[in-house]
Amino acid sequence: MLSRWPIRNKLLLGLALLLVIVSVLSGSSFIGIYAYRDLVKTINHRVSELPLATELSQRAGDLRLSLADSKVLRDMRDVSDGEEPATVQLARTDFQVRLMEVRTALDRYAHQLIPRDAPATAIGDSTREWNTVHKIELTLDEIDELQRSETWVLDASQAGRLDEELQRLQTLSFELPGYLHHKLSDYKYDVRAAYRTLIVLTWVATILALVLMALFVHLFYRWVFRPLRILIKGSRRVATGQFGYRIHLDTRDEMSELAEAMNAMTTQFEAIRDDLDRQVRERTQQVVRSEQLASVGFLAAGVAHEINNPLASIALCAESLESRAGEFLAADNPEREVVGKYLRMIQDEAFRCKEITSKLLDFSRMGDIERQDTDLRELVTGVIDMVRHLGKYQDKQLTLVEGQSVVVAANPQEIKQVVLNLLTNALDSVDKGGQVTVEIKAANRFAELTVADNGCGMTPEVLKHLFEPFFTRKRQGEGTGLGLSISYRIVADHNGQIDAASEGPGRGSRLRVKLPLAITTKHKELRHRYQAA
Repeated sequence: MLSRWPIRNKLLLGLALLLVIVSVLSGSSFIGIYAYRDLVKTINHRVSELPLATELSQRAGDLRLSLADSKVLRDMRDVSDGEEPATVQLARTDFQVRLMEVRTALDRYAHQLIPRDAPATAIGDSTREWNTVHKIELTLDEIDELQRSETWVLDASQAGRLDEELQRLQTLSFELPGYLHHKLSDYKYDVRAAYRTLIVLTWVATILALVLMALFVHLFYRWVFRPLRILIKGSRRVATGQFGYRIHLDTRDEMSELAEAMNAMTTQFEAIRDDLDRQVRERTQQVVRSEQLASVGFLAAGVAHEINNPLASIALCAESLESRAGEFLAADNPEREVVGKYLRMIQDEAFRCKEITSKLLDFSRMGDIERQDTDLRELVTGVIDMVRHLGKYQDKQLTLVEGQSVVVAANPQEIKQVVLNLLTNALDSVDKGGQVTVEIKAANRFAELTVADNGCGMTPEVLKHLFEPFFTRKRQGEGTGLGLSISYRIVADHNGQIDAASEGPGRGSRLRVKLPLAITTKHKELRHRYQAA
């Protein structure tokens, strides 16, 4: 299913995989770094509590020593006249000062403690410390209440109560650093599971990132690098001339569409190349045929004049001998008929040869052609009517397909010769009852004359040499082989084209003549189109 996605979505998926990889690696790194930072900050913060806790214990001890000094005063009992001696007043003042120092030390220690709403960790938990601080505050409040009495220095019972509270205060102050020492000693057991979890998490994140990276590389290779490599390889093969090679991609995305476009372009280029090769071959054959016709025409121009004079002499002598044979041979002489027959045969063959040379002369004549607007359908109809009266074609069907008039600029006599040659060749190629169909139409600024038959057909070899001079394949072995050559030259002089086609021997033939339409016909078509619009 992913292979059918557009390449834009595939790139977005790859980008998402990269973001997941970066997020996994960054997340695991940040978790470890922030855990280490919190640990360092917590340890530094808790370690800074030790000097303050020690100071608090020391201040509590100093306060208890101050109470011990008051016991000396009670033992001396040097009170006179009910007045308080100066040493007692000094002892009370010293006790108050030291009590204030204890409170100040306690305030500094409480300020240094981690707040109670801080993240709960094994070493960062200060609940017990806060409870002890609260007890110390209560004890200090009790001590402060007791020392307010002016007679506590000399009163043994009050001094005893203060000593109990001071002992309790000292005990509580000693507990504070003990909590931290105990936590530090136990912390290595508490963090063992934590750092093992972090190690496992780091390995899992690394393996997951590697798997995602491998998946990303695989998908990127399959969706981008591999199709590009196939496209480049295919284009290079096509560039070397292997036009039959086709690029096959199964990505079903823009890369696949590009491959299909390149295949279509290669197919079209191959078709154009084959068509150009075919046209080059046809033009080459036409040039060769034109050169052959020009050579034959040049030869005919020199030979025909030389042959016509002897032929005229032979025909004249044969005619003279025929007229004089009656004078030397009696009417009842059997040789007279034989001699007359041979003399007439000599005349017929001489005139036949003269007709051939006349065709050669006509074939070699390269002068300007007088052209005029000619109704091609009317011209063909006249030739068909003439051919139908020939006896040897009476048992064959010759049909002109109905249609509109088509006007061409041509020499009517020469075009009649072309039509006559095409019709007689088609009629000669069919058996009795055979069919010859003539169709005339206008298409793409040309008039098309098509003569089709269901006769003996032609082989590719015959089609190749059909328009060459003296090439004939008439079934009776007759003909000079110049009819289609002359027709080819006439059509070429009219800036037209003649071609032949056949599906094979026994499957009929088709000859098509294309002649430019007359200018008047074009104007009529434009007028008709304008009126129709």
